[in-house]
This record gives sequence, C-alpha cells and structure tokens, in this order.
Amino acid sequence: MAGVSPARLRLWRHAYRVQVAADTAASTVEGMIKDRPRRLDLVYINQPLYFVTFATRDRKRVPSLHRAQLALEQYTCCAIAKFNVALGRYVIMPDHVHLFVRGDPNFVLSSWTGGLKRAMSVALESPRLWQPVFFDHILRSDESYAEKWNYVRDNPVRAGLVKAAEDWPYQGEIVVIDRA
Repeated sequence: MAGVSPARLRLWRHAYRVQVAADTAASTVEGMIKDRPRRLDLVYINQPLYFVTFATRDRKRVPSLHRAQLALEQYTCCAIAKFNVALGRYVIMPDHVHLFVRGDPNFVLSSWTGGLKRAMSVALESPRLWQPVFFDHILRSDESYAEKWNYVRDNPVRAGLVKAAEDWPYQGEIVVIDRA
C-alpha cells in the first residue's frame, strides 16, 4: 500500500488478527448465551445501553485531545453505517474516555471498544497509549442515563479544566440514544 509506513501496516495487520480472534471468541460466547434460562431475560437486555470508561496506561496524557476526538468521531460514524452501532454521548479527558454506546443484538462491546482504542492510537501515533482493559456497565431500567451523563459531563469541571461543563470542547453526542 503506497504511502503507508511498514510500522503502520504491521499495526493494521495485528489489529486484524486480534479482531478475528475476538470475533471467534464472541461467537462461542454467543452460542452459550442462546441456551440461557428464560429467567435471565431480565438480566440480558436485547440491545443494552453500555456506559464505558477506558484510561491511558499509567494515566499518561493523551497527546492531542483534538486528534483523539476526530478519530473517535470518525470511527463511530463508520460503525453506525457498517455495524449498526450507535455512540451516544462521550467525554474525552486528558487521560481517559467516558462514553455511552448501544449496538444491535450481534454487538460485541469488547471488539468495538478495542477497535476504537486502536483507531485513536493510530491517529495519535501512540501504539501503546491505552490500558488493555476497560470498565463497562449496562444501564438498567432503574438507572438514569441523564444522571450518569450529568456526572460524566461534569468531569472537566471537577478536574479544574473548565468553569462550566459546556465549555469543555472534547465532548459530544453522535447519536441521540434513549435509555428505554
């Protein structure tokens, strides 16, 4: 591929191999979940809304919040079209990211999040930027998406980065997602 460095090509090939392995594992888990007892339908939501947080390694600062935001928005716009995955609200902090995401019944959160972290790492030219793990939480009926969002949105204020949450430029909403 003309114009692509050998290092970036190796990174893309590695990302592809990781994606194939994740897809294989996901289909195995999906087969196991299909046989779950009906009472677990109360726990397993058909199209859950996930609250996700991932952080940089050793709380290292993201090299460019602007480039990170562009990569996040580009990745998620492609995910809408190709995979029917919607990113709702998000906040990018200097050393971590909070977001709300929902996918169709075939959605595999770990694969999607890994792809997002890879896309952001490539855009930032920082291959080992993110911790390999992430935190996720399914918002259930007794929880409020608005309450969670208000807490997340105020992170830059609590960190002393801005006086008002709306002044933080590295936040947004790609798709309006209702929790219900």
